[in-house]
Amino acid sequence: MKSVVITDPPRASLADAARLGQYGVATVHEAAGRIGYLGPRLRPAWPGARIGGTAVTVLCWPGDNLMIHVAVEQCREGDVLVVVTNSPSSDGLFGELFATALQQRGVRGVVLGCGVRDVAELREMGFPAWSTAVSAQGSVKATAGAVNVPVVVEGQLIRPGDVIVADDDGVVRVPRTDVPAVLELSAARTAKEEATRQAFRDGELGLDRYGLRDRLDEFGIRYSSYADYYAEGSGNE
Repeated sequence: MKSVVITDPPRASLADAARLGQYGVATVHEAAGRIGYLGPRLRPAWPGARIGGTAVTVLCWPGDNLMIHVAVEQCREGDVLVVVTNSPSSDGLFGELFATALQQRGVRGVVLGCGVRDVAELREMGFPAWSTAVSAQGSVKATAGAVNVPVVVEGQLIRPGDVIVADDDGVVRVPRTDVPAVLELSAARTAKEEATRQAFRDGELGLDRYGLRDRLDEFGIRYSSYADYYAEGSGNE
């Protein structure tokens, strides 16, 4: 692994990142074509947080958080720190002291392909964190890694400056160059969902709203009364 710190990479618009954060992970993921979701293992340290920001990436060795210390200096307002190790690790590389330093710099949160600790303190200070593990196991500061290089988190490639959206549903990344298009698609999807929400409030069924009723035969679905179903002996199968 080459040890390097890339300074001041191009970032997506902070305003656009914040807007995507308001739409939320599920909407952005669908709008982007169901790509970019980092999967179900990344969970929030505490519920209710919702962020959208630009990625500062960190590549560490397992059990070693030296490069997070290096990366703090590269963070600025609106960023989201994304940390991964070069082989699997559940150690708690990030905790309240790091969060204090990042919060002072206006960082919106952290996404960890490893462990987090000091969960109660993070919740009290309102600093959002998503991780694949919660672990009190500490770390050393001994081995050089890299900052602001492309990294892979849970199978998803994240480049510095990409947008990270995270909430209770998990984490999704939007490539920097795709942000304007995904914003438009997210707005359209939100409007469509609100129309559907109102239709459901008015009593319309999903079968009719989504045009599924006329396709039930295609799915092999048939209707039968209770009496007929059991008279045919189907209920005993």
